[in-house]
Amino acid sequence: MQELVLTDTRIVTPQAVLDGTVVVRNGMIAAVDGGRSQAGERLDGDYLIPGLVELHTDNMERHFAPRPGVHWPPVSAALAHDAQIAAAGITTVFDAIALGSLQDHDLRVMALNEMLGGLRTAQDNGMLRSEHLLHLRCEVSYPQMPQLLAGMIDDARVRLVSIMDHTPGQRQFVNPEKYRVYWKGKNGFNDEQLDAYLEASCERGRRYSADNRRAVVAICAARGMPLASHDDATPEHVAEALADGMVVAEFPTTVEAARLSRAGGMKVVMGGPNLVRGGSHSGNISAGALAQHGLLDIVSSDYVPSSLIESAFKLAREIDGLDLPRAMAAVSKTPAEAVGLDDRGAIEAGRRGDMVRVRVVEGQPVVRAVWRCGMRVA
Repeated sequence: MQELVLTDTRIVTPQAVLDGTVVVRNGMIAAVDGGRSQAGERLDGDYLIPGLVELHTDNMERHFAPRPGVHWPPVSAALAHDAQIAAAGITTVFDAIALGSLQDHDLRVMALNEMLGGLRTAQDNGMLRSEHLLHLRCEVSYPQMPQLLAGMIDDARVRLVSIMDHTPGQRQFVNPEKYRVYWKGKNGFNDEQLDAYLEASCERGRRYSADNRRAVVAICAARGMPLASHDDATPEHVAEALADGMVVAEFPTTVEAARLSRAGGMKVVMGGPNLVRGGSHSGNISAGALAQHGLLDIVSSDYVPSSLIESAFKLAREIDGLDLPRAMAAVSKTPAEAVGLDDRGAIEAGRRGDMVRVRVVEGQPVVRAVWRCGMRVA
């Protein structure tokens, strides 16, 4: 029998912060008790929080292309991504894989199979620290997207599918000037190149988005696959998402969209970078504002893994009425349960021994150790 005992620690349970001891046997939490134990590893009063659950990170792609024109070996890239994820306290990560793009030459399209192959090789050979699942992000304006989805949907690692439409002029980039600044910065377009790109993108959206959206919904409904919306901005967007049976609302861009999503039963997700920075890079509603309105259920690290743990402590510190257990649930228990992973996300008997030791130094949470299923991985 494998046993792990952690004591002299402040345990963040779903209900309270408890000074006590956690016992893990054979990978599962067996007991959570108040008081110190004479046996086990002493954590010197540090926090013990649940292993974080990340539903949407784009972090893997940056390790495959660390600089423009640089293509990194896929297994090495997967390992570098995984190490960063684990070091951030994330024990379950949904790698958000883009199926389609507004640009045919996008790395996410060209290197899709290679990226997934590197991750698969690392997984199959026990090389990864965190558990990696897949979140398929379906760009509905991309002509071949339904075929890509059909070829991947039955992979056992796929646990979440989201519908995205980045056609210019709506959702994330309603403000045309913000859109122009974003794409000029990302691709180095001049005005003439950007105008041609915008026109081509709008035409593609008109031709393919509606039909492709219906195809995604049908494919997922046939398999009972959880669906997420993306960048809903208007009541019409939310109504469409609810009619399509979506359970998660990712990054709504307005208070109205977030409120209607919540009223319809969807869990509202906002980005950790938005929360840490204090605003959206696209000029939309801030995560902090939604938290103040009581409309934030889940935080995603998006493109900065360390923002997940920072967000939880920031929420508990700055949002009235939001204590540390409730804030921590937004990065652990709530995202896990939203997609049917009821075996993790909380420090309580019967759940997996996924835990993180954290010390807060001058307001900054510092990850000092990470366990997955009772085994130390960082």
